Amino acid sequence: MNIKAVLILGFGIFSFGTSFSQQDTTKKKGTVDITSAFKPVLKETAKINFNASPAVNDTTKPKLNYDIPNQNLLFAYTPGSLRPLALDIDSGGYWNMNSFIKAGFGSLKTPFVQAGISFGDGKTAGLNIYAKHISSSGKELYQDYRNTNVDLKGFFQTSKNLEWTTQLGMRQDRYYKYGLDPALSRVPPKDSLEQNFQTWRGGVGVRNINNTQFGISYSPEILINVFNDERKNSESNTYINLPMQKSVGKVFAVDLGATADLTKYKPDNKSSQDNTFFYLSPSVLFKTPKINAQVGIRPSWDNKTFKMFPNMLIEASTGDKRFIFQAGMSGYIRRTSYQYLANINPYIEAPGSLKNTWVTERFAGFKGSIGDHFTYNAKLGYNTYKNQPLFVNDNPTLHIYDNTFRVIYEPSMHAVHFGGEIGYTEQEKFSVLAGITLNKYMDIEENEKAYGLVPFEMKGSAKVQVIKDLWLKTDLFLWDGAQYRTPAGKAAQLDGSFDLNAGLEFRITKNINLWTQFNNIFNKEYEPWKLYRSYGFNFLAGVIFAFDQKTK
Repeated sequence: MNIKAVLILGFGIFSFGTSFSQQDTTKKKGTVDITSAFKPVLKETAKINFNASPAVNDTTKPKLNYDIPNQNLLFAYTPGSLRPLALDIDSGGYWNMNSFIKAGFGSLKTPFVQAGISFGDGKTAGLNIYAKHISSSGKELYQDYRNTNVDLKGFFQTSKNLEWTTQLGMRQDRYYKYGLDPALSRVPPKDSLEQNFQTWRGGVGVRNINNTQFGISYSPEILINVFNDERKNSESNTYINLPMQKSVGKVFAVDLGATADLTKYKPDNKSSQDNTFFYLSPSVLFKTPKINAQVGIRPSWDNKTFKMFPNMLIEASTGDKRFIFQAGMSGYIRRTSYQYLANINPYIEAPGSLKNTWVTERFAGFKGSIGDHFTYNAKLGYNTYKNQPLFVNDNPTLHIYDNTFRVIYEPSMHAVHFGGEIGYTEQEKFSVLAGITLNKYMDIEENEKAYGLVPFEMKGSAKVQVIKDLWLKTDLFLWDGAQYRTPAGKAAQLDGSFDLNAGLEFRITKNINLWTQFNNIFNKEYEPWKLYRSYGFNFLAGVIFAFDQKTK
């Protein structure tokens, strides 16, 4: 054996001995240890491809539904005609920061001044001042009148979800009882025929802008009027209205309203009279997109006399509100005051007593629109009136007509009523509005006819933009004459007539317009009241200055 073999054999014996000496003697026999150098490795996965393929072109045309606002909100301009009765102020809405002064002069010695001024932002606070003065002198003896009107109306919102409204105003009217019977042998002095009416008015109200957390909305208000005729006949009226509505879910609501109307009338050399009524208006409302209904009652007390009135209304409409059908039955008390009677007929004598009118209406009708420009509405009703005031100027003692009208009351009568209106508006370029009112009075208990009440009336107005900055405005009145009573106690009817007016307005600068107005173009001298003939043809012309006006 050579040396190389000996060394290999010795190294092997040494290694075996060392390994044997290091064995774990604590393990039990039969235990096998397996040692491996294998390391598990996951196979590499395929990655997701984020490069999406382009979408396929959609060649179909989408169907888009547009909700275009109705342009019929641009109401037609209706120039007022010169008549012995002054035009009342429209108290609805606020001015949108438009201020103007309109002045002119007319053929019947007619000075005309009108102004409207606005302050505030128009959203959270605002003050509107409106003033108007007009007077005229007709060709007949004492055919004069004068009207002055001033109104201040303001509103402001607080941080407590409240909007307050206030108003203060004054109106003064002067007329002369120029309707003299030709049979009179002597003309009375002018001052004995003078009629002066003065009214002071004011009020305050509040409403919550958004419903409370309990779904309640409210808007109480109080209005006060003080009226006199400068002949020691005076009157005061206080109107208190407390409406409140509570929503019950999304469909139902409950109305709980209370109203008080307190009038104290003091005739000359007579004791004062109280003319007062109260009523409640509880009702249940049902509101859905297509059907609205109101079912309620109106218990009322007129000078301590109780009367139960109905208060019911139903509306059924299409989903787009293009057609709405209405039907209902409603009753209420209409205040009869010296001020109310003088506004209808300024040639009356101070009434000896006041009686409120009970009105019950039963009606059905419809309203809606066709397209974006045409609107319509119509209503047919059957009404009942209790204590309806009528006007007569007969003088059975002297067998002549009197130039002063007396107020008499009809205890009970009925009327078939029809009213309708159609309109078409094309932005500010063209608009036309026409309406009709028809009343057939019947079943009159004491009087032969409904004296002083107009049975038929039709009105129409139009506005056309002839060229840029030039507008033509017209209005037409057509009516049937009212009934009156002759000195012999018989009923007769005034002749019907029509009245056509037209006006032009031309803009010469951004803030200045020139205007002119022609009234009673066909010179129709009709009698709105027996013996009182209207003005014939007359015209006015002047200038309008607008400032702080939002122009496009």
